[in-house]
Amino acid sequence: MSVERVSITEAAAKIVDQLRVKHGDLMFHQSGGCCDGSMPMCFKEGGFLIGRRDICLGNIHGCNFYMASDQFEYYKNMHICIDIVEGRGSSFSLEIPLGVRFMAISTLFNDDELRELNSNNIH
Repeated sequence: MSVERVSITEAAAKIVDQLRVKHGDLMFHQSGGCCDGSMPMCFKEGGFLIGRRDICLGNIHGCNFYMASDQFEYYKNMHICIDIVEGRGSSFSLEIPLGVRFMAISTLFNDDELRELNSNNIH
């Protein structure tokens, strides 16, 4: 069994593909700030400065996914699936001009999944 902290839906992956054509390599960051800041945001790789306390939770569809460490404390027992919804957010995320926005759907890991994460030292 291979447990991952973050995944992406097919619909969201298609948006990533569109954005990659226009912007090149991409990355995600979820800060835990208020309002749209708590949503996962997509940036051109290097277009957002990763802090020393940010944690890379994994790679989704060729994009590293980072989260602020204080936000990770809320998500450390959850799997995060990145999806897409219609509607404009007010963030700097690259998908906003397309009239959609990324969203995080979280589900709790079961006991076996948590044991595997802990045994592999995955944050």
